Amino acid sequence: MPGPFDLADTRAYAEWRARKLDTAPRHIEDIIVALDDPRQLKAVERERLVALNRCCNMAIYISKTGADPDKEIPRRLGAQLGMRTLDGHWLTDSDGISPLSVTGAEARGERKDFIPYTDRPIKWHTDGYYNRPEHTIRGLLLHCVQSAASGGENQLLDHEIAYLLLRDENPDYIRALSRPAVMTIPPRTDDQGVARAAQPGPVFSVNEDGTLHMRYTARTVSIVWDAAASAARAALERILATPTPWTLRGRLEPGMGLVCNNVLHDRSGFTETADKRRLLYRARYYERVAAV
Repeated sequence: MPGPFDLADTRAYAEWRARKLDTAPRHIEDIIVALDDPRQLKAVERERLVALNRCCNMAIYISKTGADPDKEIPRRLGAQLGMRTLDGHWLTDSDGISPLSVTGAEARGERKDFIPYTDRPIKWHTDGYYNRPEHTIRGLLLHCVQSAASGGENQLLDHEIAYLLLRDENPDYIRALSRPAVMTIPPRTDDQGVARAAQPGPVFSVNEDGTLHMRYTARTVSIVWDAAASAARAALERILATPTPWTLRGRLEPGMGLVCNNVLHDRSGFTETADKRRLLYRARYYERVAAV
């Protein structure tokens, strides 16, 4: 179906582009929403979270829950926003929500080899880039219980802005990054053999509802790229390497969270102390915000 993400539909793209640039936030304060209790949203609070996600695919909330470690906070918030199908996998807890913490890595030894469970920085990515297509991560919720003593900031960039910047520079970049196997994640193996098969897929694709999806990681290890996309990949890396006017930066503090349509994000390294051990809950969903 023609639309703004169809390279042949230049009129739809021009109209969408104008709206996007007119409404895209340029300051982190523009996407902050104050909530009394994320477990029980007021109508006006929900409307604001949904409106921001329709506009720029992300919102940050502040709440009065502070350091309350109740996992029902992110679970109930996600459900109220139409996100119900959690992506449970071998590194999540049995409830499908991952506690991102260095202490968690000590308790679950298999996590220590995966950067989200360490204090090391994480490069630009969208979540679940290694998932099978039927398990595409379209919604992401991060809830902060405790921030680190220092560090742990995030940069955020609406993936639609990344698409816009690339398409304006050269539509062929979009064509290359939309190829069905442009980025392949090699298989993951364990003592029993292949634990996860190789996962090829596009960087840019269009969801059934016509919205844009992005699958990306800036990792350079264990990623296989289509050689024909080298120029497009380099252009995207260049865009992400220098903050754009729409690149937002901030740090989640206790009671704060990010609810988004799996936008591009990174994380700086951090330092902990005995009384400031970082803990975030991460919930990944197959649905976008307010998909229903």
